[in-house]
Amino acid sequence: MAHPQLVAHRGYTHRYPENTLIAIQAAVEAGAKFVEFDVLLSSDKVPVLFHDRDCQRLCGVDGAIHDYTFSELKTFSVSEAETFGSQFEDNRMTNLAELVNYISTVPQVTVFVELKRQAMEEHGIDTLLEKVLPLLEPIKGQSVIISYSIESLLATQACSEFPVGAVFDFWSERNNDLIQKLKPQYRFTDIHDLPDEGKLDCPGCQLAVYECVDPKWADNVYKQGVDLVETFQIAEMLAAFQQ
Repeated sequence: MAHPQLVAHRGYTHRYPENTLIAIQAAVEAGAKFVEFDVLLSSDKVPVLFHDRDCQRLCGVDGAIHDYTFSELKTFSVSEAETFGSQFEDNRMTNLAELVNYISTVPQVTVFVELKRQAMEEHGIDTLLEKVLPLLEPIKGQSVIISYSIESLLATQACSEFPVGAVFDFWSERNNDLIQKLKPQYRFTDIHDLPDEGKLDCPGCQLAVYECVDPKWADNVYKQGVDLVETFQIAEMLAAFQQ
């Protein structure tokens, strides 16, 4: 029986602190062929893997990523203590260069690199792309740039040949004017907002959805036309599909 491709959402997030090298390595070791992670910039414009607008949930400290230099960020424990307690108290923040070095050793893996709007608000789209895209060059054939900011993806297309993916929350947004102009290779949307039945019309691209930890639901949307399903429970979902 065919199943959708699974994307490790921020790594193997169910078992490891999200958006860290250990979470992504664990996802790949579990069998993930696709991994998604988020990128923000430190105050000295070093790209790091991080999702939230502040550091409290992951690191237990106040302030945002852009409030600290990378040297300062590397002193933080990225332990996600409310979820994992002290299990990962020695885990440190991952920068994009470290991640690229690892992904270059696993050529079977494709990464979806989400450019966060907070970084654009703080540093501007041009600066974000100037710092991120050159670092991704060694894994260019394994990388897709994705974002809620269609403007940043248009700018990516204008200055590079990276494939892009438009991210949006509502199914009704899939063909708005900017996305039609972009012509992305991928579209990412919330699984909760998909129509309950019927074929999903998304021609000319691969359709990905977030966030799902239910194998039956993943298979149902696959039958409707979804190609990729993001999940926090990559090992468990892969195991369910192998049964």
